[in-house]
Amino acid sequence: MRRFALPLSLAFSFATTAQAQADSPSFDCAKARDGSIETLICGDAALSSLDRKLAEVYEAATRKAVNEHPPTLKAEQIGWIRGRNDCWKSDDKRSCVEAEYRQRIVSLQARYRLVTGTGPATFFCDGDRRNELVVTFFPTDPRTLIAERGDSTSLMVREHGGPDTKYVGRNETFTEKEGTAVVTWGYGAPPMRCTRTP
Repeated sequence: MRRFALPLSLAFSFATTAQAQADSPSFDCAKARDGSIETLICGDAALSSLDRKLAEVYEAATRKAVNEHPPTLKAEQIGWIRGRNDCWKSDDKRSCVEAEYRQRIVSLQARYRLVTGTGPATFFCDGDRRNELVVTFFPTDPRTLIAERGDSTSLMVREHGGPDTKYVGRNETFTEKEGTAVVTWGYGAPPMRCTRTP
């Protein structure tokens, strides 16, 4: 059987095209407006990689959210894109965009259980067994947790630095050391001391 070799120029063209696709974000850079956040992403390999990662995570979340009522995932994603694009107001646009991507990726991974969590762990706060906090930890990057207290839920992201393990949400914080957690739940709320049950 006779084999045909590709001309070197054509083989190089295929390799270059494949590499360009691997370095590109999930959207069409030809449609990005000059000076836009999309243009910034298109010109930055690391941000393009985060965009492709988010596209994969979003697709996986979409499969999990197929029976979600009300359907919120798509609307949230549109809102997130608007928020990401507001990074043009930031003094450090690149850092802002990177932080937005990392936050969105871990949020979807935890919320839709796209990574295997540890727990749930139950904590009783301020010595009251009715004041219960249920926490599931996720090995995302950075690490996250979902805490449930009564009818409310909070997604928190682990902060780096410091001797204690601290997670921060929108208006909640969770710091644990040796089975005891200090938790704030709500804007301006006083801290609670919570003990993990065996």
